[in-house]
Amino acid sequence: MPTLVDVRHRQGHLLGRMKGLGFRFRAEAVLESLTSDVIKSSAIEGTVFDPASVRSSIARRMGIHPFDTTASSRAIEGAVEMMLDATQNHAEPLTVERLFSWQSSLFPGGRNGMHRVLVGQWRPPEMDPMQVVSGPFGRDHVRRKNIHFEAPTADRIPGEVERFLAWFEQSDDTDPVLRAGIAHLRFVTVHPFEDGNGRISRAIADLALARADGSAQRFYSMSAQIEAEKKQYYDVLEQSQKGTTDITRWLAWFLACFSRTLQRAEDQAVGIFRKAAVWEWINHTLAISDRQRLVINAMLDGTDHKLSTSRYAKLTRCSLDTALRDIKVLLEAGILTAGPRGGRSTKYQLQSPPL
Repeated sequence: MPTLVDVRHRQGHLLGRMKGLGFRFRAEAVLESLTSDVIKSSAIEGTVFDPASVRSSIARRMGIHPFDTTASSRAIEGAVEMMLDATQNHAEPLTVERLFSWQSSLFPGGRNGMHRVLVGQWRPPEMDPMQVVSGPFGRDHVRRKNIHFEAPTADRIPGEVERFLAWFEQSDDTDPVLRAGIAHLRFVTVHPFEDGNGRISRAIADLALARADGSAQRFYSMSAQIEAEKKQYYDVLEQSQKGTTDITRWLAWFLACFSRTLQRAEDQAVGIFRKAAVWEWINHTLAISDRQRLVINAMLDGTDHKLSTSRYAKLTRCSLDTALRDIKVLLEAGILTAGPRGGRSTKYQLQSPPL
């Protein structure tokens, strides 16, 4: 309970700070979080997505001008569709049809690479026993020794899922964050699909966390933290699935991981808060042009925070004379400051907003 109280406090603190930002900066933070969620949840299962394609797909669906117009694969579009449905439509009930839709979206064309996958249906009895194993195949004693998990048999799946969904949608005094942790473990343990169970379990947890936030806007990515702790994640899953029905150890890990997720989000938000403060100051100081706005954003977003006349001209596709005039306006307003080297080698930096 102390861990849960601390997590809920940090969750509320982060949401409160983010809601104080303008629409543009909130949208930017949501875009970053959702992009990370899609990439990292897939990476946990060994699927690598191009970050620019994922970001572009999410931005397009959110109505945000995409930073990159890179074409997205059908697999990326499906993963994005599932994550957005889970978070943006979190108030909608979780149903069998919705689960089928999510799993189908993960495997467009019914394939995972070269492997055919049954989509939109529960795994059939022919796949029993459904086991997670390691070690050499063909040696039965080694295989038995390295069974990490065995799912319920196929004939139990419809009833187990029905009970799971009834529990997930019921109103009781279970804290929503705890419900997210329980739901994650419970669904992945039922393991109702041939493939995609892990990603769907994390999407269900994200849906529950969105309900806990009371908002469709996501400012953190738990999948990113899980991916960073993947070994511990699989270890505690295995221990919880092989043990008794006491899942305290799993929930303790889930809450601790969520706490670290929120800390990571707070650390990453520092840049967004700084950017918002800079723009609030600039907008109160000077009416700037589109060219100047583009360059200042590039200085704030990129790793190179210094500006030269030639870089300004290249970014805005203008002449060196125009670049120099624009820079002079920003210098006179106190928005930029010039470095010690003069002439063409002069480097400019953004001033910090006055306290």
